[in-house]
Amino acid sequence: MQSPRVLSLIPPMTQLNTPYPSTAYLTGFLRSQGVDAVQQDLALALVLRLFSAEGLARVREHIATLSPSARTPLVEGFDTHFDLYQGTVGPVIAFLQGRDSTVAHRICSRRFLPEGPRFDALDVYVDPDDPEGGDPLAWAFGALGMQDRARHLATLYLNDLADVLRDAVDERFEFVRYAESLAQAQPTFEPLAQALAAPHNLVDDLLAELTLAAIEREAPQVVLLSVPFPGAVYAAFRIAQTIKSRHPQIVTLLGGGFVNTELRELTEARVFDYFDYVMLDAGERPLLALLEHLKGRRSQQRLVRTYVRDGESGKVRYINFMEADVPFDQIGTPTWDGLPLDHYLSLLDMLNPMHRLWSDGRWNKLTVAHGCYWKKCSFCDVSLDYISRYETASAATLVDRIEAIIAETGQTGFHFVDEAAPPKMLRALAEELLRRNVAISWWGNIRFEKSFTPDLCQLLADSGCIAISGGLEVASDRLLKLMKKGVSVDQVARVTHGFTEAGILVHAYLMYGFPTQTVHDTVDALEYVRQLFAAGCIQSGFFHRFVCTVHSPVGKNPEEYGVTLLPLPEISFAKNDVGFHDPTGVDHNSLGEALNKALYNYMHGIGLEDDVRRWFAGRVPRTSVPRDFIALALAAGR
Repeated sequence: MQSPRVLSLIPPMTQLNTPYPSTAYLTGFLRSQGVDAVQQDLALALVLRLFSAEGLARVREHIATLSPSARTPLVEGFDTHFDLYQGTVGPVIAFLQGRDSTVAHRICSRRFLPEGPRFDALDVYVDPDDPEGGDPLAWAFGALGMQDRARHLATLYLNDLADVLRDAVDERFEFVRYAESLAQAQPTFEPLAQALAAPHNLVDDLLAELTLAAIEREAPQVVLLSVPFPGAVYAAFRIAQTIKSRHPQIVTLLGGGFVNTELRELTEARVFDYFDYVMLDAGERPLLALLEHLKGRRSQQRLVRTYVRDGESGKVRYINFMEADVPFDQIGTPTWDGLPLDHYLSLLDMLNPMHRLWSDGRWNKLTVAHGCYWKKCSFCDVSLDYISRYETASAATLVDRIEAIIAETGQTGFHFVDEAAPPKMLRALAEELLRRNVAISWWGNIRFEKSFTPDLCQLLADSGCIAISGGLEVASDRLLKLMKKGVSVDQVARVTHGFTEAGILVHAYLMYGFPTQTVHDTVDALEYVRQLFAAGCIQSGFFHRFVCTVHSPVGKNPEEYGVTLLPLPEISFAKNDVGFHDPTGVDHNSLGEALNKALYNYMHGIGLEDDVRRWFAGRVPRTSVPRDFIALALAAGR
C-alpha cells in the first residue's frame, strides 16, 4: 500500500506574523522519508477571512439579529461606522502584510482609520522630555518612524475589531488565547464537549468552510493537528469535528505542546469522537510508526507514544512500543512550502523594541538543540521529553539547514526557539556562519551563564545576533539557589552587560510568587531590576506569576520548597497546573500589579532613579539591596 498523504494543520490561534514551526518541521521530516506531506495554516486563513470586507459584512449581518440589549456600545459604534471599517480593513491588512507601504501616510494622519477604545491606550504614552506635548507617539517613533507608527495604529485598529467580534459573535475570541479556559488545566472534557455541541457561530462557520476547502484542495488520507497552546485546542477540535462529519474515512491525529504537557494521563474516551490517535512528545517516530500501521506493515501494538480508543471496551489505551527517537541531527530541514509567507501580518502591539520581535516580522523558526542542557530549574517541566532529552547537531548541519531555508523562503531572519540555546553550540554556529559568509539576523533564548563572555557576545553579534532573552526569574540569590537556576544576580548583570555592549538587545524573563518568596524578597527583586535597567544591562522584561506544574520539581517534591500541594480533582482530560499552600501568606496578586507597572515604566526610561516603593499601593519594606550593587558587580567583572 502506498504511504497516505498527510496534511498538517496549524489551528487558530497561534501566531499571525509567522508560521508556528511544528508543521514545518514535521512536513520537512516526512518528505525526507518519502511521505507525501503538505501543510496549511488555518489560524492565518481564519483571521484573513474575518478581517476582510466580506468578513466584516457577515459580522454586521449577525449584529442585525441581536436584540438591542445585546448590542454593547462598542458593537453600536462598529455598526454606525461600518462603511469606514469596511473601506479601511483591506488597505490595513495589505499594509500589515508589507504589500502597500504607502498607506502608512494616511494611517498616521489619524483621520483615516475609525478609532475605538483601543486607541485610548495612546493616552498613557508620555514623552519623558515633553509631558505636555501634543503627539503621544512622537517620543516613541520620532520623525522618521512613520512605518512603525502606522503599524502600531493599525494593530490597535485590528484589536478594536477583535473586541467587536468578542462582544457580538464569540465571547471567547482572542488573537492568541482563543477559548483558552475550555482546555487549560481543565480536569474534565465536559466544558469543551458542551462548546463543541453548541450551534455554530460565525467564527465556527468560517473555520468549517476553510477546513473543507483545505481538504478538497489537498485530498489527504491523514490530517494532523498540531496544538501548541490551550488557546488552539477548541478550534482544533472544531476542525476535527468538521472533518469527521463530512469525511469520516480521513484519519485524524492530535499532537503538539499542549498534548505533551497536559494530556499525559488522558482517559476521556470522547476525545476519540474527533481524533483517531493522540500522540505524545516529538512526533517523528510516532508518525512513522502510525503510517506503517496504516499501510498494514505494523500492528497497533507496536505504535509509539500513542493513545487510542479500544474498539471493544471503548476505553482509552496508551500504547508505547519502545523504539528510539529519530536523532535531532537526522530530522531534516523544516519546510514552509504551502504556507503563504507573504500573507502574514507584522503587528506592533508594544512599543518596546524587544517585545515587538514576537509579533513583528516573519522569522524562520529553527532549533539549535533539542531539549535543555541544564534541565535543573525547579519551576520547569524537566521530567518531560521536550526538556529532558538533550541532543545537538553539528554547526555544519545547522548552517546547511539555514542556507536551505533562506533559499526556500528568501528571508534571512531566524528565531532560534530553544528552551535555552547552549553557549558551546552558539559559538560553533557563529563561527560557521562567519566562515561561510552567511548573513542572517537572529535571536533566541539562553541562560545568563558565565560562559557568555564579552568576547563570545561580540562573536554572536558579528554572526547576526540582534537580541537575546533569558531567565533572571526572581532576581534573588536565595531564591535563585532554591530554584536551582545556576546563576546569581551579579553574574546576570555582567553577562547582560556584555550583550548590551555588543549591541544586542536583552530581554529578562522575571518571576514572582515563587514558594517562600516574601514581600521583602519581592521589593529587593524589583530593586535589582531597576538597577539593571538603569545600568543598561537589560532593555526589556516581563514579570510572570509562578505557576506550579505537576511535571516540575516543585510539583513532584513540594516539601523541598516549603509548600503543600492542594488536592487535585479527579482528572480525565488535562492535567498540568496544581495549586499550593505557601505558609508566607503573601498577596502576590497585588504585588504583581506593582511589579508590572514599574517594569512598564522602566522599559520607557521612566522612574529609574525613584525609590521602588513608589510603585506599591500599600506599605512595603525598604529594600535591603545597596543602590550601587549592580554598578559594583560590573566594576568587579572588568
